[in-house]
Amino acid sequence: MAEMIQLNRRMFLKSAGMTALAGAATSGTSLVAPVAAATPAQMGNSDFDFDTPYDRVGTDSAKWDGIMRAYGAENIRVAMGVADMDFKCAPAITQALTERIQHENWGYLSMPADFRQAIADWNQKRYGLEVDPETIQLSDGVHPALIAALKAFARPGSKVLLTTSTYNGFYGDLLASDTVAENSPMILENGRYRMDFDDLERRIGRDTDALILCNPQNPTGNCWSEQDLLRLGRICLEKRVVVLADEIHCDFVNQGQTYVPFQSLPDQEVVANSVTFKSGSKTFSLAAMKVAWFFSTNPEYMRLVQAQHRGQTNTLGVIAHHAGLRGGEDWLDELLIYIDGNHNYLEDYIRENIPLIKYTKAQGTYLAWLDVSELAERIGAVAAAAEASRNAPRPVTPETIVSRWLVENANVYVNAGSSYGPGGEGHMRMNLGTSRQLIKLALDNIAAAVSDL
Repeated sequence: MAEMIQLNRRMFLKSAGMTALAGAATSGTSLVAPVAAATPAQMGNSDFDFDTPYDRVGTDSAKWDGIMRAYGAENIRVAMGVADMDFKCAPAITQALTERIQHENWGYLSMPADFRQAIADWNQKRYGLEVDPETIQLSDGVHPALIAALKAFARPGSKVLLTTSTYNGFYGDLLASDTVAENSPMILENGRYRMDFDDLERRIGRDTDALILCNPQNPTGNCWSEQDLLRLGRICLEKRVVVLADEIHCDFVNQGQTYVPFQSLPDQEVVANSVTFKSGSKTFSLAAMKVAWFFSTNPEYMRLVQAQHRGQTNTLGVIAHHAGLRGGEDWLDELLIYIDGNHNYLEDYIRENIPLIKYTKAQGTYLAWLDVSELAERIGAVAAAAEASRNAPRPVTPETIVSRWLVENANVYVNAGSSYGPGGEGHMRMNLGTSRQLIKLALDNIAAAVSDL
C-alpha cells in the first residue's frame, strides 16, 4: 500500500495546557500540507482561526481519546466520529467562563433573568421564529427532555415513528421510555433523501403515539422544506401522533439551503401538536455543558412533559450557553462559511480521487453521509461480517467491517451507517467539524488505502 501521510506525533502529545499545536506553528514545521479553499470566502474571516488543527487528545475527549482507547492511539490519525467539533470555542464563551471561575464558590444557581430571553431572541433574529420566553423550559440535555416527552405522550410498549436513517441516540431514548421504534426508511434519489409519506402513514396504527423528527436531519443532512413538514405534520395531526421535533442541528445550514422551524409552520393546529427541542451544544460545541431547552405553543403539552421531567442545569453550562447566544454570533457566522467549504472540499476530493466512495453535499449539519457500498463490496465486508458474527455477542454489520478496515488501513475512524437504522446499509457518517487540514489528511490516507484494492 502506498505510504500514508501521517500526522506528526506532536499532534498526539499533550503540552502544558490544551494548545493549538503552537509548537509546530512557532518552529515553522508543517504538520499537514496546506489546503486551498474553493473560494477565499470559504476559509472564513481572519478574526477566528478554524484551520489550525486543535489538539484535543489527553482531555478525555470521547471523539479522540475514547476512540484511541478502543483501537489504540497508534491506529488513529484522524477521529471523525462523535458529533462535536474540534475548534476553539467562541471567544465570548471563554471570556465569560474565565470571569466566573474567578469567583470560587459553586452554590445553587439562580437562573439569570435574561437567559430565556436570549434563547427567544436568537430564534427570532436568525429564523423569524417568535417564542414566548415564558414557555421555554430548561433541561440538562435534549435526551432527558425527549425521554420525558415520550413518557408523557407514548404509552409503555407503544410505537414511535422514526424516518430512517436517523440519529442513533433516539433508539436509546425509546429504550429509556419503554417504547418501540417503528422505522420508516426514507427514499434515496440521486444522492438525496426524501420522506416516504405513504409508507410512514401505513405504519401508523392505534399503538402509534409519537414521531421523532430530526430537523435538520442527522445523519443525512436534509433540511426539510415547509411543504415536507406540513405534509408530515398533517398526517400526524389526523392520526393523533405527537411530533417531537429535535432541531439541535438547526444552526448548521449550508449555503443556498434553509432551515424551517417546525413551530414556524403556517398551520397552527399542526404546530400545536408538537414540542420542539433545542440546545447550543451543537452550535457552540458545548456538549459537556449539559444545557438544553424545549418549548411548544400548546400549554397542555408542556404541562404533560413537565410532569415527567425534572430539569437540571449547571452554572458553567448556563454561563457558556448564555455567552454564546449573546456574543457568539459572529464566530458562528464565520464557522458556517468554513463548514460549507469543508463540505465542498470533501465532495470534490471524493469525486476526483476516491471513486469507490460517493458523496452528495449535505444541505445542513457538519456531518457527511458517505456511500461506501462499492468499497464494502471490494473488501468483502458482507462475508467478513457474517464470519465475525459467528462468535460475537451481537451481529457484526458490513458497515462495522468497513469502519474497522478504515482504521486498520487508513488510520481514520468514521461511524458505521448501520447504527442509524434501516437505510444505513452501505453508508458511513463522517464528522466535518474539524480543520480542513485534518480532513485532507484523512482523505489522503483513505485514497492511499483504496488505491491498492
